Amino acid sequence: MHVSSYEHMQDLVARYLDRGRALSVIDIGSQDVNGSYRPLFEHPGWSYTGVDLEAGNNVDVVLASPYRLPMATRSVDVVVSGQAFEHVEFFWVTWLEMLRVLKPGGLILLIAPSRGYEHRYPQDCWRFYPDAWRALAKFGACELVEVTTDWAPHPDPSSADWGDTVGVFRKPPMRWFHRARRMMGAWGLRQLVQDVDRGTP
Repeated sequence: MHVSSYEHMQDLVARYLDRGRALSVIDIGSQDVNGSYRPLFEHPGWSYTGVDLEAGNNVDVVLASPYRLPMATRSVDVVVSGQAFEHVEFFWVTWLEMLRVLKPGGLILLIAPSRGYEHRYPQDCWRFYPDAWRALAKFGACELVEVTTDWAPHPDPSSADWGDTVGVFRKPPMRWFHRARRMMGAWGLRQLVQDVDRGTP
């Protein structure tokens, strides 16, 4: 994890999460590679669960597939992910699964590189700009609360090669969410995940 990514998440947590409220948080792509977000969520009343594809430091749940989360539908208050989406081949399917487990009114705090050198874990597929987060909000029928992208180099030399696109999304009330889903006319989430797992997206 580069310095700017941690700083961005720290800023989002400070501005968006209510310290007076109990929150369940899951972190997608949580393995500690030069740092993790866990210290930002060490707060009384908050529960943090690190989720990744491989066992390791800061991983509480090991996934069999990046497209299936072992959490109940509408069970999580906050989903965070940083420096993971560039490694997911079909990140839009992971995105829909993140929305599935999120409670109505819940937040997704999403950070992924807008630039940076190739780093394969085990592949490095994507870089993202603000329109990517706008497209995800539209695809997931949710609200994009804010989006920013680092265009200038970070002053820390260890992060100078990296830039991030940072977004905050809010899942709407269920009635509106289901209506938007029907209007989109896309595959049902369950079928889409099954198809990708079978290699037939």
